[in-house]
Amino acid sequence: MKRYALPMMMLVIFETIAVTLWLTMDQLFYLFNFSYIGISIALGIFLFIKKYKHARRVTQLLVGLYMLVYLGFISRENMQIEGFWYYLFTGVFEAATIHYAVAKIFGPLLFGRGWCGFACWTAMILDFLPYKVPAGPRRRIGWIRYVTFAASLVFVAALFLAHVGNIEKIMFWAFIIGNLLYYGIGIWLAFAFKDNRAFCKYICPITVFLKPMSYFSLIRIKCDAGKCTSCGKCKRLCPMDVDITDPSRKRKNGTECILCYECVEGCPRNAL
Repeated sequence: MKRYALPMMMLVIFETIAVTLWLTMDQLFYLFNFSYIGISIALGIFLFIKKYKHARRVTQLLVGLYMLVYLGFISRENMQIEGFWYYLFTGVFEAATIHYAVAKIFGPLLFGRGWCGFACWTAMILDFLPYKVPAGPRRRIGWIRYVTFAASLVFVAALFLAHVGNIEKIMFWAFIIGNLLYYGIGIWLAFAFKDNRAFCKYICPITVFLKPMSYFSLIRIKCDAGKCTSCGKCKRLCPMDVDITDPSRKRKNGTECILCYECVEGCPRNAL
């Protein structure tokens, strides 16, 4: 049963969040929302333990499509960072603010950047592209993420300062246009750099929240030095260029790990 401790733990955590928000906010939606996400994540981890090849992709599609199609297009909630700033400025703790608190601000203290590996609807599409393993060395342009982060904040702040009317409608269209830009830029970068995760490494503004918090993540992939033969296969397979053999929190690109488990699956000695 120890093998299934992680999926069970994730299910309990998300069910606790679901029930707590349902009772405190008096909205049944939160019970469904976080229960669905928790079940999807637990299912993905369970399938991975059972050595199903596409385990993570199952969760990616279940959660990613739910948030993109149902929450975004049908419920007209902007779940991108602009939506977070919008609800933050209005002083409303719901929708995007709760999502960011759980998945991208406080959640990473527990599961690091697991959001990027299991639930992101942008990466959900990018991971279908052919460049799963980076073809070249990491580029020194990660500063762009801070520009996009600041641009999203300035955009929403300008709407409030200018007292623009019907901001909710603007936020909905910002969600649509923003996603199209993310997909377009992400796909272009993937082919230009021969790296599916180039957008995640250099452009995505969400990583400004994720990186510092994931440094302290409780759930981490660790290497058993007794089994490791230093073959280097895990480093070659990692889409985020993480030196997973280093046990320290200061390992190379340590805050970039998305818990995709490509290194774990590829290790010939089961050292990870």
